[in-house]
Formats: sequence, structure tokens, C-alpha cells
Amino acid sequence: MSEKNEASIWQGFKAFLMRGNVVDLAVAVVIGAAFTNIVNAVVKGMINPLVGAFGTQNLDTYSSCLKGPCTGTGDAATGVRILWGSVLGATLQFVITAAVVYFLMVMPMARYLARVEARRKAREGTQEIVEISELEVLKEIRDELVAQRGPQHDGFPVRGDGAGYGER
Repeated sequence: MSEKNEASIWQGFKAFLMRGNVVDLAVAVVIGAAFTNIVNAVVKGMINPLVGAFGTQNLDTYSSCLKGPCTGTGDAATGVRILWGSVLGATLQFVITAAVVYFLMVMPMARYLARVEARRKAREGTQEIVEISELEVLKEIRDELVAQRGPQHDGFPVRGDGAGYGER
């Protein structure tokens, strides 16, 4: 491979890495990994014990025998079992995790962003009002100055005899 091709490959790779979306994606993965630990701790430490108070924390033991005889567990099991308990457990884990993410992170962040946006709009609204009122004041000053100058003809002051001072 020529030196020119190697340089262009490295330049292309550098340009790829320096794109904003690649860096944002890397940050999102790191934050997501850290956030996963928080969500798992909340689910395992708080939600699962609450669910366990009404039933069992481990649903993996629930199954139905499709073709018997169903005896034993694990590798020594015989028959055809449908392990609906593990499917139900995974589904509950997903729903609980989604609820924790929504109620503890998404909803408060959406409320916060809505408040920030409302403050920004309120600030812009007051600036527009101030600008409009300043414009009105300037118009009034202009009109007052025009009224103090007296009558004008084509933009030039008019003498007492009606002839303009700046006639062309």
C-alpha cells in the first residue's frame, strides 16, 4: 500500500472519530452503562422485594409439562416443559425497569426541560415588549420634534410667505 493511501485512510479514520455523532454515541454508551447499574440496583433492592411480598421473587421455577412425564430439574429433567415462569419474570423485569427509568429519570427531566423552556420564552416575551415600547417612545419623540418645527413642504421648512427655504 502506498504512503498516500495510508495517509488518506488515517485522515478518513480521524475524520470519522471527530464527527459529533460518534463522540455523542460514545458518551451515551458510557452513561448508559453507569445508568444501568443504578436501575438494576433500584429494581433488585427495592422493586423486587416489594413484588416478592405479594408472591415470589424467582419466577423461574414455574413451568408446565407439555409432554410427560416431567420429572427432575436442569439437565436431568425429562419430558417437554414450557418454562413460562422465566418468560414472565423477564417480562416483569423489563416492565419494572422501564417504569423505573420513566418515573425516576424521563419524567423529571421532561418537567425540568419544560420549565427551562418556559423561562426562556418568558424572557424573550419581556424583551419584545421592551423593544416595542422603546420603539413607540422613539416614534412619539419624532412626532413631537416634527410638531415643534412647524409646517413643512416636501421635507423643507416653509417660510411665513409660503415659499420654502430649500427650493430646488
